[in-house]
Amino acid sequence: MSVQSVTLNLPETVYEQIQRAAVKTKRRVDDIMVEAVAAVAPIADSAPKNLRSVLAQMAYLNDAALWQAARTTMFSAQREGLQHLHDKQQREKLTTEEQVEEQALVSLYRETLLIRAQAAVLLKMRGYSIADPEQFAPIE
Repeated sequence: MSVQSVTLNLPETVYEQIQRAAVKTKRRVDDIMVEAVAAVAPIADSAPKNLRSVLAQMAYLNDAALWQAARTTMFSAQREGLQHLHDKQQREKLTTEEQVEEQALVSLYRETLLIRAQAAVLLKMRGYSIADPEQFAPIE
């Protein structure tokens, strides 16, 4: 893979934030910068606006926090509620309130998947094997 050199003028506060992240994670500033840019590039246009910043900032998390994010799931009550609403929707029409609840739970499900996927991408970039499904067993 070829490497491109880029000169980037950052506000001091942004650079200090990156520097602190590098110290916390015991990594080089260059590595944090590359990871941050690589993490944001694929989500810049495709992720929901409310999640773009959260997903981009995940590059600053340490490995343990990323593993925790990779294992994040909806609460069992939320999963069961969504399943109940989907089952009911197969049998009959949902009420307006149920439709609103179902849409909120579907949005939460999608956000959870995006966070897990972003964490997996970042862990893979850091050299971890993410092929073992046992590593991603949810923590409840």
